[in-house]
Amino acid sequence: DRNRFEGGAPPGMTYEEVEERSRLGRFIPRSSLPGNREELILGANEMNAPDEIIEQLAELPADETFRTVNEIWAALGHAVEERRT
Repeated sequence: DRNRFEGGAPPGMTYEEVEERSRLGRFIPRSSLPGNREELILGANEMNAPDEIIEQLAELPADETFRTVNEIWAALGHAVEERRT
């Protein structure tokens, strides 16, 4: 179906969002997942994440645990792929 991957992006996300989520994911070490805001920030610092990544992670709710980069991305208010049923 023609609309499945518009511009290489999954349904529900733009190509730019896919790129940004991927960039965020590069600074989240697997050892930090599952993790809360503080654990994710510590992991990102160990990966020498740029300030804007640390600032994004600092916006996460303190009392939540995140299992995946996708959960972190969604908690930051970004679009995620639409699930196919």
